[in-house]
Amino acid sequence: MIKRIFDFLSTAIGLIFISPILFVLCYLVRKEMGSPVFFKQKRPGLHGTPFYMYKFRTMTSECSKDGTLLPDCDRLTPLGKFLRATSLDELPELFNVLKGDMSLVGPRPLLMQYLDRYTPEQARRHEVRPGITGWAQVNGRNTLSWEEKFKLDVWYVDNRSFWLDLKILWMTMIKVVKREGISGGGCETMTEFEGRESEETGDGRQETGKGLETGGR
Repeated sequence: MIKRIFDFLSTAIGLIFISPILFVLCYLVRKEMGSPVFFKQKRPGLHGTPFYMYKFRTMTSECSKDGTLLPDCDRLTPLGKFLRATSLDELPELFNVLKGDMSLVGPRPLLMQYLDRYTPEQARRHEVRPGITGWAQVNGRNTLSWEEKFKLDVWYVDNRSFWLDLKILWMTMIKVVKREGISGGGCETMTEFEGRESEETGDGRQETGKGLETGGR
């Protein structure tokens, strides 16, 4: 209850102060990439319950001649790169926090199709609300392997506390300023999590969300 009250109050106050920034970003995204301004995708929340997560668009919807989406690096715009590097593309998730779909701190919500790929231990990351930032994000973010991320997520579930959340929020601000861990393995986004097989072989495909964006962040 304390965590939820803190999330709601701090997010509501924060949105009041950053509302001018949100309006400017909406205008810039619309000008460079057109509509829609926001990227919307279904993600698993507490206990795997689906919800729609919102971000600012960072990619165009450009396709090749055969109708397939171009690679992420070709669709990511200069503004999109800036939004990702500064994590400003995550700001619309604050509305998810207000609604109660997410928390400020918790394991990052990934793709719905990953749910049946987790081991029972990895699936424990859904025992808490997903977060805008988390223990994995301040300890490597996209430079970590999937297995490393999930271990850190489960560690957070077992050791979560109000003071740990404050520590993670402070570490997140430092990471954002230093722009650390934005890309994974030389890619603009994380490769797709394919379950135990991909963890053992290192195989992975460049992940793209349906329509516009990547789903791995």
